[in-house]
Amino acid sequence: MDKRSQILGAAEKLFADKGFEGTSVRDIAHMAGVNLAMISYYFGSKEKLFEALVEYRSGYTAGVLEELAKDEHLSPMEKMYKLIDFYVDRILSNYRFHNIISRQFSTLQSTDLKEVLMRMKEKNLEQIHKIMDDGEKLGVFRKVDLELTLASIIGTISQMTLSKEWYCRILGILSPDPNDFSPEFVVRLKSHLKDLIHAHLSIPKS
Repeated sequence: MDKRSQILGAAEKLFADKGFEGTSVRDIAHMAGVNLAMISYYFGSKEKLFEALVEYRSGYTAGVLEELAKDEHLSPMEKMYKLIDFYVDRILSNYRFHNIISRQFSTLQSTDLKEVLMRMKEKNLEQIHKIMDDGEKLGVFRKVDLELTLASIIGTISQMTLSKEWYCRILGILSPDPNDFSPEFVVRLKSHLKDLIHAHLSIPKS
């Protein structure tokens, strides 16, 4: 792993554990095993480091959603199922980063950083809009509130990551790794969300 990646990895863990405001550049340098000058060399400031972390993690997501929206071999409902698979896998495997975004956003003091996060979310939402619009035009989706539909999907997954121990306990699905989610848990969550989205979007038969 190169020095830049080491710094990003350390920053991600510390931001998740202590929040953006509670993490110092010195903390990041210590965990990454680099000197302070190295962080300044690669990123310039803690704010720019945070922006780089967002771009590092979100760039892949934007590309996947764009390709999914353009895929002519999948039906709109199949695209929504793929969307659910992607978000569950992506969030659960990178839950530290996701928790930074969901938990720290309201406490960030920098309006510039908030704008970075808003642009990231808006870009992703634009691609999901295309999938939903296609479904409506083809007459297979009823018209729903897109923003709240997406919030229901992401919100459910997020709640699992924020209260992992509790939900694993009440669902009776324990993972041998306390920092990971068991395959059984992932399958159950995906199946539940797909059932919900199918019932929510499908046009009732008369």
